[in-house]
Amino acid sequence: MLTLADLEAAQHRTAGYVRRTPLVPADPARGADVWFKAEYMQRCGVFKTRGAFNRQLRAQELGELDPEVGIVAASGGNAGLANAYAASVLGVPATVFVPENAPAVKVNLLRGYGATVVQQGTEYAEAYEAAQQHVADSGALFCHAYDQQEIVAGAGVIGLEIIEDLPDVDTIIVAVGGGGLYAGIAAAARAHGVSVVAVEPRTIPTLRSALEAGRPVDIAVSGIAQDSLGARRIGAQGWEAAEATAPVSVLVEDEDIAHARRALWQEYRIPAEMGAAAAYAALASGAYAPDAGERVAVILCGANTDPATLDRLPATVLR
Repeated sequence: MLTLADLEAAQHRTAGYVRRTPLVPADPARGADVWFKAEYMQRCGVFKTRGAFNRQLRAQELGELDPEVGIVAASGGNAGLANAYAASVLGVPATVFVPENAPAVKVNLLRGYGATVVQQGTEYAEAYEAAQQHVADSGALFCHAYDQQEIVAGAGVIGLEIIEDLPDVDTIIVAVGGGGLYAGIAAAARAHGVSVVAVEPRTIPTLRSALEAGRPVDIAVSGIAQDSLGARRIGAQGWEAAEATAPVSVLVEDEDIAHARRALWQEYRIPAEMGAAAAYAALASGAYAPDAGERVAVILCGANTDPATLDRLPATVLR
C-alpha cells in the first residue's frame, strides 16, 4: 500500500525536476468554492512528468538504470512524453511504443525529445505488449504508464501540493484511466481525511467496472478521451487504492467532456485535453454536485492537444 512517506520521498526526490503547479480559484460568481489545480502547466504539459522522474531517479539511486540502454515506455502519448523528457534530462536513451492512432501532436513531441518512437497496434494494450518484448530483448528499464509504485507516488505529490495550498479542501476531483493519478491522489487524500471523486468517461469505465465486479476486469475502449484515459482495465495500484477507501465514482458522457473542454478554453483560457476536461465535466454537467460550502479542487491534468480544436466540438458530439 502506497504511504504518505512514499509521496513525501517522491516530493523531495523530484523537487528540482518538476514544477510546483498553481492552485487557482475558479470564477466565484458561479457560487461554488471550486479551485483548479493547473497541472496542465507541468513540464511536457502533463502530470505524468512527476512519476516519470520519480521512477527514473529512484532507479538511478538503486543502480537499475543503465545509461547505455536507457528506458522504454508504452503509452497513448502522455506517459511516453513524460518518460522521454525525463530520460533526455537525465541523459539516457528512450524508446516509446505508442498505438498507431496516437495523436500526431504527441508523436511529434516524442521525437522532439529525442525518443525512438515505435507505433504498434490500435490500443495501449498492444503497445504495452510490444514494449515488454523490447525490455526482454534489451534490458531497458520499463516505465509503466500508470501502474508502478514510483510512478504513482510521483503523481501523488499533486495531492500533497493541493492540501498544502488549500489545507481545508474537502474534495479532490480526478479523472481516471488506468488509475495511476487516482491512486496517488487517493494516498494523499486518505492521509489527510480528504474525499476523492473519481471521474471516468462512460465509454471507458475501468474503475466503475471493477467496483461493480469486485475485481479489475477488461473493458472495451472507445470515445473521445481514449488517447489519454484508454486503459483496458484499472491497474493494480488504482484497485488497491479503491479497496482501501472507495471513492465517489462518477461517469460522464463524451458530450459532457467535449463541452467542458470548450468551456475551460472559452471561459478560462485553459487548453485542456479531453482526458483532463473529464474531471471538470463532472462539475459542469452536474454529474457531481458539491454540498453547500464544500471546497473542491479539480485536477486539470494535461494540455497535449491540438490548439486548433479548443474552440469547437468534435464531429462525433455534433452528430
